[in-house]
This record gives sequence, structure tokens and C-alpha cells, in this order.
Amino acid sequence: MSQTILITGGTGTIGRRLVQLLLQQGFKVSLLSRTNKPIPDVTTYQWDIKKGHIDPKAIQTADHIIHLAGAGIADERWTDARKDEILSSRTQSTELLAQALARNPHNVKSFIASSAIGFYGGDTADRPLTETSQGGSDFLAQVVRAWERSEDRVAALGIRTVKLRTGVVLTMEGGALPKLAQPVRLGAGAPIASGQQYLSWIHIDDLCRLYIQALTDESWQGVYNAVAPNPVTNEALTKAIANVLHRPMILPNIPGFVIRMMFGELAITVLGGNYVLNKRIADETTFQYNYADLTNALKDLLG
Repeated sequence: MSQTILITGGTGTIGRRLVQLLLQQGFKVSLLSRTNKPIPDVTTYQWDIKKGHIDPKAIQTADHIIHLAGAGIADERWTDARKDEILSSRTQSTELLAQALARNPHNVKSFIASSAIGFYGGDTADRPLTETSQGGSDFLAQVVRAWERSEDRVAALGIRTVKLRTGVVLTMEGGALPKLAQPVRLGAGAPIASGQQYLSWIHIDDLCRLYIQALTDESWQGVYNAVAPNPVTNEALTKAIANVLHRPMILPNIPGFVIRMMFGELAITVLGGNYVLNKRIADETTFQYNYADLTNALKDLLG
């Protein structure tokens, strides 16, 4: 009998692709959503995080939970209100799931939870970071630490819990890649600031396949850096996009102060760099990347 995967955040960029791949592999999929909008082949249950409401049937019918819900980090400028939303959308949603799992009879075998490499800090330069590296102290690091602590509440119920600290997800459906590719297409692509800040990236399909392997392979437990094997600099990424699109790179680098003026504190997500390694995935799992090479990933996405 096929297993039922309950997904939160299933209508976001990653969630939509993950739903497609799960259905292709014969899983049943249900979503927790604020709206009751019907989605083909998917059962939708309602929840309201602010009111603390969750349809108990969602928990009672699930074999596994994949938790992706959370306000977009780079969608808006970081006002105080937006920062509160970024934090609370992650911690409150997870705590609501933990409460529902504690209260309701269920058969949930695993809880595969989204996290972020922001745990290590917004700018860690070229220092190699693994799952055992120390956390940072800036806003993003504090958010991820609180987020992972809330995920520990599910683990405390005896449910196998996996946290995927995700890097920059490459997809044309949203995120960084369309923003980087558009000026390159127009002949106006240029590295940002020094261009030497590292980017730890992953193709969206590899990320979704990581989620699926984490829920089907019971040996997975705890924290994994969900990044491709080879971090690249901002300059190398911009040049690779230009090569794939057959466009020249003629402009000087975009100065960092321009980015800071445009984005305020949010600029750290572009100006900061992280050299994050997928050590546990490489050393402890059988997972094989389809897109370990940046050029292959870009050819697939920018085709």
C-alpha cells in the first residue's frame, strides 16, 4: 500500500516540485494549507498557524511529514515586522505540528524538516563548514537555531527527525537564479562586490530527491547540509550563467554599497558568502547527485 506524505509549504517553489516527484514515484500526497484550494491528485487539509488550528485528520492519515513552511527569507526588506514573521512562521508552525502529534493518534514514522545553512551565519567567507561547525550569531543564524530547536520538539516524541540545512536552491521558478540570469541575458551581467563570496548551491531536483531519500531511508537522522558538492564564487556562478547563455561579461563588478542601499540588512544574503560542505551526505549515505556540476545544473535549468 502506498504511503501518505503530509507536506507543509507544499504550494511554494520547492513544495510544488516535490509534490510532482512524490506522485511520480507512487506516493500519496496531502498538504496542510491555509486555503482549501483543490490541487489535482492531492488531499488538502486546513491549518491556521496564528490561531493554533490544525485539522487532526491531516496527522491521523500521514505516514511521514515533510515540513517546508516558512516566510521567504529574501522576498521583502527586513523590517522589524518582517523579521518577526520570518522567525514566527517557522517556529510556530513547527510547534503546532509537535502539539498535534502529541495529542492525536497517528502512524507518523519520520519528520523531514527544512532548515538553512544560515545556521552558520550570513558571511563565513571561505572557511569550510560541515554539520559539526559552530553556529553564527547574526539574525539568520538566530532564526535557524530557534527553528531547529522547535524541530527538536518533534524528535522528543520519538519520531525520527531529519533536518536539511539547505543552501541556495537553483530553479527557474523563483529564488536567486532568475534574478541573476535576467541581466546576463540582457548583456548586463556582472559579479557582485568582490565576486569572491562563496555560494553553496543545489539544483531543485537534487534537493527534492534528498527529501525523498531522507524519508525512505531510516538510517538518516539529525542534521545534513543539503548542498551540492562544489560551492562556487559569485563571479564563477555569473560567468557560468553567461557561458551557458552564450552572453559576454563586459561590465565591471556591481559595488557592494549599491546592493546595501537597495536591500538594507537583507543585502547580507547576496554580499555574504558560505563555503558549506555536504560531509554527512557524502560520508554516510548512498545519495547520488544528478547535478553535482554547476554547468550541468545550469544547462538543465537555463536550457
